[in-house]
Amino acid sequence: MLRTLRLDPVLIQAVIAGALSFAHLHDLAAAAGQDGWKAWAYPVSVDLLLVAAWRRMRKDGGNRDAWLWFAIALIASLGANVATAGLLDMNDVPDWLRILVAGWPALAFLGGTLLAHAPTPEPAPEPTADPGHEAAVPDLVVEPVPDPAPELPPAEPALREPPSTPEVTPEPVTPAPAASVPPALLDHARKIANAHHAQTGAPIDAATLRARLGIPAPLADSIALQLA
Repeated sequence: MLRTLRLDPVLIQAVIAGALSFAHLHDLAAAAGQDGWKAWAYPVSVDLLLVAAWRRMRKDGGNRDAWLWFAIALIASLGANVATAGLLDMNDVPDWLRILVAGWPALAFLGGTLLAHAPTPEPAPEPTADPGHEAAVPDLVVEPVPDPAPELPPAEPALREPPSTPEVTPEPVTPAPAASVPPALLDHARKIANAHHAQTGAPIDAATLRARLGIPAPLADSIALQLA
């Protein structure tokens, strides 16, 4: 099966621009006294430094060294393009330009070495969740908070049993009504009962409730009946 070769306009434009920039750098290096293979090595050096700095910027956008060497290589490439556009006499190159061209290999070597040995930031490891093991739930430890004991209402007198006579069958004894419990004390007792049930799995009894709240036994029994 034949594969169709598609020409990307962006790729064609990049090849043309690279070839022109390569030729301008070669002409400038040759005019500055770098003849033969040395004139062809200058464009390669500039373009490689430009690519190395760009790749370092892709990996670490905050690397200032990469931005610095990218700017230096870009200035060298743009400078050659502008200088060969008729603004510079290629037959009479100034001395300062000859010095810059002669010193470029050392500068490019330094930049390439720093970019090659720059530490690459490692991505932060993502937490991996193990579906087979759930996170351990810490045991709930509830400590009783000492609250000021509320004032207890006076206990209601128990109902007296009616006098029994031999002729009348005695009626069942009516149990004494539960002591009145303040709402705040009942809410606090409910919290303690819920915590006790979460720890032990069993409802709290009147004795435990009495010890936690520090209240009399009748009031503890009344609260236990209301929480049941």
